[in-house]
Amino acid sequence: MDILIGLLIIAVGAFCQSSCYVPINKIKDWSWESYWIVQGVFAWLLLPLLGALLAVPAGHSLCELFTGDNSFNILMTILFGVLWGVGGLTFGLSMRYLGVALGQSIALGTCAGLGTIMGPVLLNIFFPELDALSSLTFAVIMGVVVTLVGIGVIGVAGAMKSSSLSEEEKKAAVKDFNFPKGLTIALLAGFMSGCFNVGLEFGKGIHFGDLTPDMYKTLPATLLVTLGGFVTNAIYCFNQNSKNKTWGDYKKGGVWANNLLFCLLAGALWYSQFFGLSLGKGFLTESPTLMTLSFCILMALNVVFSNVWGIILKEWKGCSSTTIAVLIIGILILIVSSFLPQLIG
Repeated sequence: MDILIGLLIIAVGAFCQSSCYVPINKIKDWSWESYWIVQGVFAWLLLPLLGALLAVPAGHSLCELFTGDNSFNILMTILFGVLWGVGGLTFGLSMRYLGVALGQSIALGTCAGLGTIMGPVLLNIFFPELDALSSLTFAVIMGVVVTLVGIGVIGVAGAMKSSSLSEEEKKAAVKDFNFPKGLTIALLAGFMSGCFNVGLEFGKGIHFGDLTPDMYKTLPATLLVTLGGFVTNAIYCFNQNSKNKTWGDYKKGGVWANNLLFCLLAGALWYSQFFGLSLGKGFLTESPTLMTLSFCILMALNVVFSNVWGIILKEWKGCSSTTIAVLIIGILILIVSSFLPQLIG
């Protein structure tokens, strides 16, 4: 029962993340770089900070964690957060050229597979005594493989969509649709985004041991990763403000109330995925396989829900019934990938 509860919590977080771009459409009279960094203040700084505080028992503070004997792990966690930030930037571009459904599918699919594998591999390089590679069991590898198969099937549906629609129909669904360019960017975004899970692996011991409930133990590491990502995004966005002369966006007092509200909502929905991941893992402790695969499961479910939104936003409008059938098969494979490891583990 605990396992089902854990997977359900992760699924809720995935649904929230897949919905985070909806409130962004309500932001008025701001350039992309302006609203992106403002929502990032909520998504990558304030909300993760509040989440991390839940991991701190009475009589202790976060400073104790971040100034203790974990300096190397802390630096590595932030470093991979910086690298993840690059993935976050290119992630947005992948949706610009492929749409919400296809862009998230390819980027998050690559992120799911590589993020799951890279974490234990890199941790083993620095701390071989931890035997992190032992977590990559047959069940885990099969879970990753099935997830990538599901992503591949959705990619085939995307290619079918690209070849079957006229340029006018493509532009009607996704204004800047460009499959080759979008595919390249989405793969890069997925590779770099996988660094998020690597950061979590390096930071998984940054908590107060038994004093921190299992469901909150990854939240301090999540804060460090998002902090690194915020630095990357802030540098890029402020550079774009200067390049595009959009510093004036922040002076438009008439839209601040509206934009701040929807940036907060977007940031909260985005952070929900990793808050839900932490809570969900607290219920998966009896299954080492699902603990290792939890990040992969989160990304797979993100893809499922992003495609649901893609259908709602009519990004697949005009496609043949065969293309839609292939898309649905890919979604079903991803759903199966969330439960299969537990059945064979």
